[in-house]
Amino acid sequence: MAEPPDESPGLYIVLVSMHGLLRGHDLELGRDADTGGQIKYVVEFARALAAHPDVARVDLLTRQVVDPKVDADYAEPEEPLAENAFIIRLPCGPRRYLRKEVLWRYLDGFIDNALQHVRRVGHTPDVVHSHYADGGYVGARLAQLLGVRLVHTGHSLGRVKRQRLLDKGLREQSIESQYNISQRIEAEEIALGNAAMVVASTAQEVEDQYTQYENYHPKRMVVIPPGVDLSRFHPPGRRKEKTVIESEINRFLHSPSKPMIFALSRADERKNITTLVRAYGENPDLRAAANLVIVAGNRDDIRSMEKGARAVLTDLMLLMDRYDLYGALAIPKQHEPNDVPDLFRLAARTRGVFVNPALTEPFGLTLIEAAASGLPIVATEDGGPRDIVGHCRNGVLIDPLDADAMGEALLQVINDRTVWRQRAKNGVRGAAQHYSWPGHVRKYMSELKRILGKRGKARAPGGKSRLPSVERLLVCDIDNTLLGDRKGLAALLAALEQRGGKIGLGVATGRRLDSTLKILKQWRVPTPDVLITAVGSEIHYGNNLVEDTGWRHRLDYLWKPDALREAMRSIRGVKLQPKSEQRRFKLSYFVDPDKVPPIREIMRHLRRLDLHAKLIYSHQAYLDLLPVRGSKGLAVRYLAMKWGMNPEDLLVTGDSGNDEEMLSGNTLGVVVGNYSPELERLRGRPRIYFAAAEYAWGILEGLDYYNFFGDVRIPQDETVAG
Repeated sequence: MAEPPDESPGLYIVLVSMHGLLRGHDLELGRDADTGGQIKYVVEFARALAAHPDVARVDLLTRQVVDPKVDADYAEPEEPLAENAFIIRLPCGPRRYLRKEVLWRYLDGFIDNALQHVRRVGHTPDVVHSHYADGGYVGARLAQLLGVRLVHTGHSLGRVKRQRLLDKGLREQSIESQYNISQRIEAEEIALGNAAMVVASTAQEVEDQYTQYENYHPKRMVVIPPGVDLSRFHPPGRRKEKTVIESEINRFLHSPSKPMIFALSRADERKNITTLVRAYGENPDLRAAANLVIVAGNRDDIRSMEKGARAVLTDLMLLMDRYDLYGALAIPKQHEPNDVPDLFRLAARTRGVFVNPALTEPFGLTLIEAAASGLPIVATEDGGPRDIVGHCRNGVLIDPLDADAMGEALLQVINDRTVWRQRAKNGVRGAAQHYSWPGHVRKYMSELKRILGKRGKARAPGGKSRLPSVERLLVCDIDNTLLGDRKGLAALLAALEQRGGKIGLGVATGRRLDSTLKILKQWRVPTPDVLITAVGSEIHYGNNLVEDTGWRHRLDYLWKPDALREAMRSIRGVKLQPKSEQRRFKLSYFVDPDKVPPIREIMRHLRRLDLHAKLIYSHQAYLDLLPVRGSKGLAVRYLAMKWGMNPEDLLVTGDSGNDEEMLSGNTLGVVVGNYSPELERLRGRPRIYFAAAEYAWGILEGLDYYNFFGDVRIPQDETVAG
């Protein structure tokens, strides 16, 4: 069906970031391996996007967490970030907080909940922008179902991580069991294959990391350095004011006035902070010249932390003891998000240095914050730091596995005051020029408009799905219902067109998808919004013919087609239809009504063999075997649930036995005048109207009976009403 004109004043952008703990204030960065730089990036990105004049609304979709072990904020369904930007938290599997590696099995449910959210908004987004691999899986399916463009940001990549872990000596089997790395990589491939644009933070990310993927398409990739809130990060002023976090750190140190080597990260093995402690502990000159301060998240008791963080912090404490770093190394237990800018300024005031020794660093937001604070940097030569140092000329790149070289680089930065001052100035200037949020969003919007077209609105091939915005849905059987009378069909299509896209059109048929499209084209019917084909065993959407994989997964339950086919060999009066009519979730037979036993007898035969199928007998000539969870009727109800529609919002029409289940229930049903005898038993049900007119004329009669285009008339069962 034709898409209604889009009169919205600006873009509606949906961001997807699945894991970690995400809120708009007091971010718990470093709490665990899942609550790091990505969380901060997507929140600040959403706010910055919403401030752009061409953006009408931004929704940041994430997982709802209802868990007494975390703050109640993460259970709130909606949180405003700005006047037109919101964090939307949707159910996804168990209510409790889960690490990202175990989220995969629940993501399809999140997709369904996301579709219902979009329907509540009442407007199809112009673009879906996914973050990380899990968000990429969700974003790709969401964009397909909505018929819009996908933008993807990987943040860190599974293939790179796997290679790094292998280089460290971990076995492939251990990596797989701990990180579900194959599933992550496949999700990344799906996201890259569907994305119209991939946003990378560095050129190295594009040239060295994404090239490892089968779906590496450099023309779709753009480098847009991440932004930083420069209002919070700036060099220290002349007036020295002692902060709470400074007092906390100074209690660890014998000589707090020494230059401060500062590291800030999660207590994660990939952050490589144990190598930093070795670099410091094994360099006597560095120990004499500077203190080492490591802020590695918050903790109350190391023993109660999750396994990875517990191992890293235990190693840090053992290294402190091994090198006797008491009085020279500070590892504070607690810090607040608002302490972070003060920590950077404290390190800058002591003429210290910020160090990021991570094994891989795709973004490096803390490096940009350090630069904006006037603090020189020493950082891993991987990923983001290459571009940051290239733009800002404020630091040194090192091999993160070479502790000796790391120690020497830190010592050189601290000892040369002239170079230190120049790098501090360069960093402040470079951060403002290359890494402000307004600059990030300006480039992003420019690239976005390039892929969306001149109007700056989403125009994916085939157009956006109308399902989020339609008020009601008309679902018709094809043969002898929708089709059969050309004048009646023309009148029906014209009536739908006059409703300006508020009434969607679906078809539900026993035909294959290709046969359905062919016959609709012959009768000049525009591609429907929904196509339920093969007697309800397949669902596709719109011009893009996107398959509903969630429906496919449901149908697999107890489905044994080979065993069913063998069992049907002994049934008289049935003959398997040609191979072209068989589908993954449908076995189709011709029936000789004079020879075939009662359907009930066939059912008993299959059940004795512990085989389970739904038998649909139609036109006294055809028999279809479907999974127990499949049928046109269940498919219609699944659609209502998936897209957040009430049963009364759907009007279904049919003419034969394979429409019976679809016509029953709380949906509004219409049986056209030329119906098959097997439907006669439905007469008298309050929500099934038997039209006098035939074919599409009967559909129009039913629409009028229910007043489906206006205030819907819902008939009541007189026996219940009385």
